[in-house]
Amino acid sequence: MKVLKKANTVFDRFISVSAFLAAILIVFVLLSVCLEVVLRYFFNRPQIWVIETAEYSLLFMTFLGAAWVLKNEGHVKVDVVLGQLEPKTQALINIVTSIIGAIVCLILAWYTGQITLDHIQRGVYTTQVLEIRKGYILAVIPVGSFLLFIQFLRRTRNYLMDRSMSRDKTKGT
Repeated sequence: MKVLKKANTVFDRFISVSAFLAAILIVFVLLSVCLEVVLRYFFNRPQIWVIETAEYSLLFMTFLGAAWVLKNEGHVKVDVVLGQLEPKTQALINIVTSIIGAIVCLILAWYTGQITLDHIQRGVYTTQVLEIRKGYILAVIPVGSFLLFIQFLRRTRNYLMDRSMSRDKTKGT
């Protein structure tokens, strides 16, 4: 049990650091796009790297922050529908959707991991202004998907534990 608690702590720290990196990227994109607007319209000096780095940053911030957002229950839910259901039904729906989310993320991590490795092995470069190895850009997708997979599993476990605890309380009364 101690090992699991330690692993949870390490994982929580890892996704917090990932979310912090995503936040830094948001600030970077904000500042670079503002700089681009000023340089383009006031000094007639557009920067060719801004749009491409903003595109890559959007990819990175999405996959770096997704597991942290899920941990904090920040993903989109249909609260209008869930709010009308009984707590037992809500718990069951949360368990089922978490399992489905975990399966989808595992498939995504596996498939994109294969593609990423292929791009790295073949040495594929991007064909835009910045010539970057495409595999290094794509690597965030399987990593972020795997983190999201783990978080969905943790979420499923938490819902199952909550459900069993509530069942035990109703048996005791």
